[in-house]
Amino acid sequence: MVDDMRCTRHLPVRSTFLAISALAVLAVGCGDEADDGATMAEPIEVTAVDYGYTGLPAEVAGGTEIRLVNDSEAEAHEFVAVRLDDDEERSVAELMQLPPAEFGALLAGVTTVIVAPPAAEGMVVEGTGVLDEPGRYAIVCVIPTGADPDEYLAAAAAAEGGPPDVDGGPPHIAQGMFAELTVTG
Repeated sequence: MVDDMRCTRHLPVRSTFLAISALAVLAVGCGDEADDGATMAEPIEVTAVDYGYTGLPAEVAGGTEIRLVNDSEAEAHEFVAVRLDDDEERSVAELMQLPPAEFGALLAGVTTVIVAPPAAEGMVVEGTGVLDEPGRYAIVCVIPTGADPDEYLAAAAAAEGGPPDVDGGPPHIAQGMFAELTVTG
């Protein structure tokens, strides 16, 4: 079951904070047109709360940028977008009931990860934060419940891409922090 599962995928976070911040500052003046002149979809701001997402529509256009804001004062949260196989028919709620090894196999389709410390804006640590490929996505947070945010961020940076080893309870998805999102073509 999901509540027994530990975080299975995280990239170094602290080492990317400065680089991402610098890129974000440079991107502010870049406009909303793609390199080929096509207009990109408006960014969607998603708010992480204990333990769910608000402001996340069921469907977005391809090319939509996701921005994460953490409304929690105590917990770090993340927005992990996992592209599901086209032939996968089960709902995300059904997938959350899979044994840990089966659910973990789904994480191979991670397209973007945005991590947000408590009461802060998120930082993209994997991918671009833009959902380009049409299809269904599982949106999950696998940070351990009750993990110290500073300890978690430091452990994620030290883990060099592996799962951070921090104290805490079951991952936030076990508390209901998951959603389903469809990206249209």
